[in-house]
Amino acid sequence: MAGITLYYQEKGGIKVSTDLNLLRQKPVPDFVWIDMNNVSRATEETLEDILKIYILEDWEIKEIESSSRYSESEEYTVTNSNFLQLTHDGFREENVSFILKNNMLISVRDCDLRSFSETERKVVTSPHLYASGFSILVTLMATRIDYDADLIENITREISELSRSMTAAREVDGELIHKIKNLQEKSMTLLETLIDKQRVISSMLKSVRFPADGKPVLAIVISDINSLIEYSKFNFERLEYLQDTLLGMVNMEQNKIIKIFTVVTIIFMPPTLVASIYGMNFDHLPGAHFGPGFYMAIIVMIIASAGMLWFFRRKKWL
Repeated sequence: MAGITLYYQEKGGIKVSTDLNLLRQKPVPDFVWIDMNNVSRATEETLEDILKIYILEDWEIKEIESSSRYSESEEYTVTNSNFLQLTHDGFREENVSFILKNNMLISVRDCDLRSFSETERKVVTSPHLYASGFSILVTLMATRIDYDADLIENITREISELSRSMTAAREVDGELIHKIKNLQEKSMTLLETLIDKQRVISSMLKSVRFPADGKPVLAIVISDINSLIEYSKFNFERLEYLQDTLLGMVNMEQNKIIKIFTVVTIIFMPPTLVASIYGMNFDHLPGAHFGPGFYMAIIVMIIASAGMLWFFRRKKWL
């Protein structure tokens, strides 16, 4: 849901509010998570003024340098990552920025993401597990990796179905080529986002600011990421194999067509030769005035064609 959502501790639980003015009324240390989903620049400026932070612009979040993906200052830590959004024709990358200041997490995004909604549900239902923004960020990353694993499984299933459908009897068409290309793009996009998260979480593990009790979970997450990266590479190799197989099928179809044209051409060469000889317009052409010559020429043509056909069949070229 678009807007700003505040998560704060109260009476042993976590309360949720969408009122930004609550930040001025309650102590800032009570807040564990502030989630901004497609908010206006004015709202961002208000939050910057209250919390004394700087919220990155979209073009800054998209930077791919390591220093732009994870950076630490004296007062807070900034983490940027790409989250995938499933569309009707593939994946769309959504840039998400996380700011950790003291024990509070500020997340900045421009669209609804399933990993966020699932994490919100976990925070509300199990508040004792999320006493700080660090634990919420770890849960967000772990939930996102689980979602990425589901996407990889879906791609693997599509590849398997496509592989089973590529039989010798199936006609090679443009739709098949488009499916392989689409799956390759999906696999490559997934691989890029996984490598991006690998870099970000590696930086978290190296950071002295990150709580020690959260690092074992991050180590498990990065281990899962490494496994998913290898699986994505395997899927990409399978797609390259299917592409090579498809090209082989195309070559086989072309060879069959060329073979048919070659056989037809050779079969009709003897009749063409006979017809060409007796079609010459010379005054003195042997047999030109022979009565049954026409019928004999036809018979010779038929015998020559049948002989060539018999020869090809004997050689098992047909």
